Amino acid sequence: MKKPTLKTTGLKAPGLKALGGSRTGSSLLAGAVVLGVVFGIAELRPPVDPAGAVTGSATSTQVERTVKVCPQPVQGLTGTTQLSLFTPPGGSATGGYGALLDVAPRNPAAAPPPAAPASPSAAPSTNPADTAPSDARVALAKVGTPVVGPALNGDTAPGTIATGTGGYAPGFAVGQTTTVTDQQGLGLSGIDCTPSDTSFWFSGASTAGDRVDYVSLVNAESTGAVVDLKFYGDKGPIEVEAADGLTLAPGTSQALRLPSLIKDQKDLAIHVVARSGRVGAGLHAADGNKGADWVPASAAPAATQVIPGLMIGEGNAARLVVAAPGDDDADLKVQVSGKNGWFTPAGFETVHVKAGMVTAVDLDKITRGEPGALRLSPSDPAHPTPIVATVRVDRTQNGKSDAAWLTGATPVTKRGSLADNRGGGASTVFLTATGEAATKVRVTSSAGSAGGTPTSKDVDIPPGATVSLPAPDPAGLNGTFGLTVETVSGGPVAAARMLLLPLKDVPMFTIQSIRDDHSTVSVPHADPDPAVLLR
Repeated sequence: MKKPTLKTTGLKAPGLKALGGSRTGSSLLAGAVVLGVVFGIAELRPPVDPAGAVTGSATSTQVERTVKVCPQPVQGLTGTTQLSLFTPPGGSATGGYGALLDVAPRNPAAAPPPAAPASPSAAPSTNPADTAPSDARVALAKVGTPVVGPALNGDTAPGTIATGTGGYAPGFAVGQTTTVTDQQGLGLSGIDCTPSDTSFWFSGASTAGDRVDYVSLVNAESTGAVVDLKFYGDKGPIEVEAADGLTLAPGTSQALRLPSLIKDQKDLAIHVVARSGRVGAGLHAADGNKGADWVPASAAPAATQVIPGLMIGEGNAARLVVAAPGDDDADLKVQVSGKNGWFTPAGFETVHVKAGMVTAVDLDKITRGEPGALRLSPSDPAHPTPIVATVRVDRTQNGKSDAAWLTGATPVTKRGSLADNRGGGASTVFLTATGEAATKVRVTSSAGSAGGTPTSKDVDIPPGATVSLPAPDPAGLNGTFGLTVETVSGGPVAAARMLLLPLKDVPMFTIQSIRDDHSTVSVPHADPDPAVLLR
């Protein structure tokens, strides 16, 4: 299309004599005349709206860049950690890359390394913006197929940062799974890595008995960060001077051993707050030979919390830890989602939490041996009190056990994915319809990291009910696969995936909630208004 040109033929600035004023006055008047012509033409030739949007409306567009941060693996000297990347298909963008790197201190004086293909399997590209960094530990070869790779070995492995751009950005998922067979720290630890932020809430931490918990802080940003840790116990807030003003330089990680900060606290909630900068944060719990796992960050404090992924039957036990970090007590109604909807479990009708304190409740067989979800809501809707909540689940078999922690989760409204899933019945999906309407959900297993064909299954969920199912195995699966949950109709769904990987007679397992991937953003429509330049 030919560019519009601005023609001002015939325009002539008046002379000084005609104006009868100074040279400055004539210059100002001449400038005003030219501006008038420009804006006049702008009004006559307004820019064309390519989307054809109505004035004042907003349009939806896909994200172009997604960044996730993973904590330092807690693997000791003998454990192993697998890192997984996955982007579900369906995006409209092309190009870009998906890659993961170790977080390392930045040298401002050093020039960035030249871009190069991250792995032999990655397709070559003539556009540098589509090429993964040369020092990538793991890089995706294509959308719709996951890739896996090992983390650095040893107990000093750093945190990692993963970036998806272009066609790899929408729905970009990053997983970290660690297996430890030593008696101290025994268990399977999994985490769905999240973006850096300024605030993280955790409940379910402990420094009592054999518990050795760590708070992981990773600064993957280009600027420094200052972080405070705020603790809440069964008697209220706990002042820990050594946990205030923690400084993290760009590209650095810290693992804080909680028993070194607080002694003999059975149940704790923690608020990680960045005074300046942004960080990735995680809480890892290890209970001697009873099990270990990452404790996911809870949804932000809210009056209602839904915890999906419960399976409390024979050989299983569960413990609920709730914190009310504000200035008001919380009186909570307890409900469980079963196969027919929400019900109130006998003997667990309510929970009372004092302001600024933590309360713990042993749940016994609260789900009657069926898959379910837990909902905590105000007993009196007129007095809502923000809370955070976590459930510890223990699985025991032949005298050996492992543990996992589930937290209050935000629902999937459109789509969400997890990167690390295994076949042969090792992956189980829990789906809870949290709204008042029946929900239809599509569960899709991608091609395997080393081969296979994607497969999908539609699942109908009654209002308030929970359905569990083995993740469908891709045909000809080889390697790990990505798992995607999409709402087809009805309301939002709270979702989780359990990964069961028995090893040496230990029933190792880990559970991660599936969060909405927020792969689109709303962009407001702006109406052209040249007059704004004159205000």
